[in-house]
Amino acid sequence: MTLRVTSEIGKLKSVLVHLPGPEIDRMVPSMMEELLFDDILYGNRAREEHRRFQQVLGYVADEVLEVQDLLEEVLQVPEQRGAIIDDLSRTLGWAPEMETRLRDPSALVTGIEKPTPDVASAAADFYELPPIPNYFFQRDPLVVVGERAIRGSMATSARLREPLLNGYVLSLHPRFANPEGGKFWFQEFSADYGKPASYARMRPTLEGGDVLVLREDLLAIGYSERTEKTTIERLAESFKKLKSPIKRILVVAIPPARSYMHLDTVFTMISQDECLVYGPMILPDGAEEADVYECDLTKREITWTTEKDLVSALKAQKLDLKPIRCGGQDPIAERREQWTDGANAFALAPGVVLIYDRNEATAAELARSGYTVVDEADLLLGREELELWKPTKKYVILLAAHELSRARGGPRCMTMPLVREDPKP
Repeated sequence: MTLRVTSEIGKLKSVLVHLPGPEIDRMVPSMMEELLFDDILYGNRAREEHRRFQQVLGYVADEVLEVQDLLEEVLQVPEQRGAIIDDLSRTLGWAPEMETRLRDPSALVTGIEKPTPDVASAAADFYELPPIPNYFFQRDPLVVVGERAIRGSMATSARLREPLLNGYVLSLHPRFANPEGGKFWFQEFSADYGKPASYARMRPTLEGGDVLVLREDLLAIGYSERTEKTTIERLAESFKKLKSPIKRILVVAIPPARSYMHLDTVFTMISQDECLVYGPMILPDGAEEADVYECDLTKREITWTTEKDLVSALKAQKLDLKPIRCGGQDPIAERREQWTDGANAFALAPGVVLIYDRNEATAAELARSGYTVVDEADLLLGREELELWKPTKKYVILLAAHELSRARGGPRCMTMPLVREDPKP
């Protein structure tokens, strides 16, 4: 497979997901804050919702790939398995006997419980290896930009394993292996600091929810509590050094608040000329207006300039987007629905987007902009069809996600596109 993602909206061809498995069933309440969950999830319902979500993705995409299946195929090769366990042990400071306890490769995701945990002790003491319940948010551990993949570097120690696992998949699985090398960036964000404790504490951070590929030559990146300024600067330098098609990066400074963990919680592109936004932060003169900076890679030396706001900065780059407000014009609905990921839309194709059904005011606002509202059940049961061959038709598909939404991530968070068609001009 040749990776290719040059936009947020091109027709989806191949996408990476993960069905939430036993790892969410074994998450205890004391882990919620670190993982940004609002509650412990009812696993069977969450899996039912995610399976329907995958079916909706498959309505358009050629393939919907399960990352855990790919990882287990990689681990079936003894030499690769040994090298992976060695790398994880060295990077994360595992005890030498961990390899013998990882007989079941799924344990790298689901974790390993102690035979007799002390119920009066801290949650971490329940496990030989903690589960990674956030792994179904496949957006964060990996970023595909053009024909390259960038391994993320997570801001919380509980998620350190996720980008490492995805890195093994993309570098070792025959579906992605590139004999010429040079298509995967590791070194930029995962320098070897010598000790596991310093790896967890000192590495610069980057999470995929902060990176939006707006055009082949243009990115928007959130400078947030999850993605550091240092990392964005390193990424810009890498693009320039490698003569990447990326010529400009618009950096949006997101305040370090629980509601706004990534840029894609306040801004997503949904068609060639529309974006879904949390108005108070993205629109000019909003009450919480974010600072915006332009990074220009076309000059001899990379330059940084201050922009007025994101919408006008995009317009200056000949990307004139009409902002559609998440939650509509009602300031209460706007804040409620941003909290429930109303702005975190995922585009299956230009003007064909997925949001959660609980974000009714956002769906109504999209309807006022010409979108036909379709319930996922009507689509999957054949009561509705998408006329994708008609460029004037636009759809918003409502996903039933009462359990998934409580994990603090939307449809974009749960997907990592590997291949999209280049959008038509």
